[in-house]
Amino acid sequence: IARVVGAAVAAASIGVAAYGSVTSAAAGGDPTTSVTIVAPAAAGGGWDGVARAMQQAQRGNGIVNSVQVVNMPGAGGTIALGNVARLEGQADTLLVGGTGLLAAEIQYDSAVTHDDITPLAVTVEEYDVIVVPADSPYETLDDLVAAWAESPGSVPWTGGGSFDQLVVTDLAVSAGIEPTDTSYIPSDGGGEAIQALLNGTAAAATGGYPDNIDQIESGRLRALALVAAEPVEGIDIPTAVEQGYDVTLTNWRMIAAPGGLDDAQTTQLTDIVLETLETPEWADAMERYHWTERIITGDELDAFLVDERERIEALYEELGR
Repeated sequence: IARVVGAAVAAASIGVAAYGSVTSAAAGGDPTTSVTIVAPAAAGGGWDGVARAMQQAQRGNGIVNSVQVVNMPGAGGTIALGNVARLEGQADTLLVGGTGLLAAEIQYDSAVTHDDITPLAVTVEEYDVIVVPADSPYETLDDLVAAWAESPGSVPWTGGGSFDQLVVTDLAVSAGIEPTDTSYIPSDGGGEAIQALLNGTAAAATGGYPDNIDQIESGRLRALALVAAEPVEGIDIPTAVEQGYDVTLTNWRMIAAPGGLDDAQTTQLTDIVLETLETPEWADAMERYHWTERIITGDELDAFLVDERERIEALYEELGR
């Protein structure tokens, strides 16, 4: 255990050093001249996708002259959260976050929280889908829930991350099933979760719609429910809500900045983000990643974050954490 912890600390230190060298040259500078976008995970994931799409849109439209992306994985994103928070007052850094980062902050009891940064805007949300193998005996969500309720431990679930487990927990609570009785097999990403389904290790899974769409369309997986508050145009999957289960937790993505910014800096950065969301490049990324636009800023964003924090904390309490 000590070796693992030591490795994590060493990796975090390397990330801090690399990031420090990136930001020191332009610390506190004009964000229309140069911006660093921090993705709090490795390349290739959802946060990285948002960062790269934003970089391309800002470069392609002259919104920011120089844009670079820095990947800073670790502790569910809280390593990046801590490093961006320490750049207090510097308006040339953006942090990609969202539901997963807020959940990690709670899960890891992070000393640095969203109160230490400046949330600018929720930009998009991505929906989870509940899937089973194509040859599963569960034809509907009710079929799955009935078997699960009868013997919670005998219907193993999987998912690609902590957010997916929160969705399973939310469904359990809605269905009157004790979450701690559920067998949940964490997977390292959506691809591994799909393999667990296909090889019989898991009976059901939750995962991002973009991660599962190819397997659904090929007929290898059966989609039982979309986790969204209401039906989504272009996605022909009934929502859990339509089937009587009040499960609406979405994987929203947010852009934030360091704390300690004045009103003028906050307004300028928010305007940069909103201008980015209006570009053709961003529209292309939304289609490519199957994102749904959801823009929240200002006081509405502050209230939204309070509500989401309470919601996620309650789900972790259900899990006994």
